[in-house]
Amino acid sequence: MKRFILFFFALATLLQLLAAEDHMAWWREARFGLFIHWGLYAIPAGEWQGERIPGISEWIMLRAQIPVADYEALAQQFNPIKYDADAWVSLAKEAGMKYIVITSKHHDGFAMYHSQVNPYNIVDATPFDRDPLKELAEACKKHGLKLGFYHSQAQDWNHPGGSYRGYPKEPHWDKTMQRVPFEQYIEEKAYPQVKEILSNYGDIAIMWWDTPMGMTEPMAEKLNTLLELQPGIIANNRLYGPWRGDFSTPEQHIPPTGLDYDWETCMTMNTSWGYKWYDDDWKSTETLIQYLADIASKGGNFLLNVGPTAEGEIPAPSIERLKGIGAWMTVNGESIYGTTASPFFKLPWGRCTKKVDENSATLYLHVFDWPKNGKLPVAGLKSNVTSARLLADGQALTWTTSDNDVIINVPEQAPDAVNSVIVLDIDGVLDVESNMPRQAENGTIILPAPLAFIHNRGYSMKTGVSDNSASAYITDWESDRTYIEWIFEVLKPGTFQIIAEAACDQKTELTIKFENQQVAATIQSTGGPSAFEKIVLGELMIKESGQQVIQVNPVREYWKPLNLRTLILKSAQ
Repeated sequence: MKRFILFFFALATLLQLLAAEDHMAWWREARFGLFIHWGLYAIPAGEWQGERIPGISEWIMLRAQIPVADYEALAQQFNPIKYDADAWVSLAKEAGMKYIVITSKHHDGFAMYHSQVNPYNIVDATPFDRDPLKELAEACKKHGLKLGFYHSQAQDWNHPGGSYRGYPKEPHWDKTMQRVPFEQYIEEKAYPQVKEILSNYGDIAIMWWDTPMGMTEPMAEKLNTLLELQPGIIANNRLYGPWRGDFSTPEQHIPPTGLDYDWETCMTMNTSWGYKWYDDDWKSTETLIQYLADIASKGGNFLLNVGPTAEGEIPAPSIERLKGIGAWMTVNGESIYGTTASPFFKLPWGRCTKKVDENSATLYLHVFDWPKNGKLPVAGLKSNVTSARLLADGQALTWTTSDNDVIINVPEQAPDAVNSVIVLDIDGVLDVESNMPRQAENGTIILPAPLAFIHNRGYSMKTGVSDNSASAYITDWESDRTYIEWIFEVLKPGTFQIIAEAACDQKTELTIKFENQQVAATIQSTGGPSAFEKIVLGELMIKESGQQVIQVNPVREYWKPLNLRTLILKSAQ
């Protein structure tokens, strides 16, 4: 009997794990989705009483300290008669997206669906008198896209018990609000509204929580039980602080080395999630296509945002970019859907995605910088390549092997100016040797720009590498939130002198971080952004051999743009 019980328990555990894997399968296949931030904040669109309010537009109620009654009055103006759910879903489908996540309620507390729990919703409080989420659900079902709901479960600036930035230490900015306990808000509004959206809109694939300010584990568990209303639903990691969820959500940021579990980068096309009429800082279509490939090459999904207007239209620049991405995906979607992370440490000319079977593999080489000499080196590929072709038109390519490298002979003209995809078919087990920087016999460790991992944080994603040549350098390093990281192998530990090959036209300050050591350094003007010099920054101690990580961080108060070609660790022994 004991053996039977143990066997049954093991079988149940296995089935549970398989079920968990299965319910994420469609999401891993999809790789690309549409995020929609839409609400009353589209009316002021980043401006209040003639003043442009800094920051993201959906936070305007808090940032402009708008009294609750004044913000509520916006609902009387909200009449998005140009809203066309079918057109929105068709556009997402044309872009190559497989799922949509839309705000059911943002932090302002306004429900974008017909809520029976609270009259502060788009049907009862506005002249629109339609339920846009119901229409969107029907359109998604018609066109075969999955639907998910974003819901601000903790922050609610309209309810007297909802949390907000600064809660509970700072009082609510509207002094007329008679505050009640946060638990009362959870019981009266959060729980029943989440129950509504998971009960009344057909199949819901994703629950996208956000900003769990004030949430406790019991509250999180209470809300989490509602997911049982939608068998197979997946949820992100923002329900409660330590809550892992089914996937992580780096925001406005692509993790340079990916993450060790499922993840999804959510990102705006400009700098605001909600519509902001004067925000013209648009990422180019070309940049977004490369971001999509970059994210897929690291095993993640890309949730790309649009912020519709108060009239119910997706802004023209967003439409233009979605159509541009869609044109690329029509040709190259095979290299994104259902792929997994690159087997390569770093490819200076682009990215790689892959599909692997037990005895074969397919590599998709995303070439951002097409080689001028007609030779594309794939460093470290030791596997048996059986065919090479352009994905765009199927043109067969030849290749040669040299040591552990495969050299592909490519045509003079790139098939795509932004991201040309080459398909390599592999027979047998995929075998790749890492090109991670390694300590030389003389003890020196050279860390070049093309092998750096650039952590673009927040709303600035501009820092990059100039090209893939031997003289390439990190450029457009303007944001003091961006930092640079190298992963490298040490063979002989010891004391090392830190040398930067850098250029700048103004004095700047940075910090080198290695384990528990921090080395502060100042770089004086070298005479301009092209005047590279080798500058000694200080010393550090490496105590162990093996894989190590070093960071270069700006000192925010004194940061000025810097071009960095190489970081050199020279043995001081």
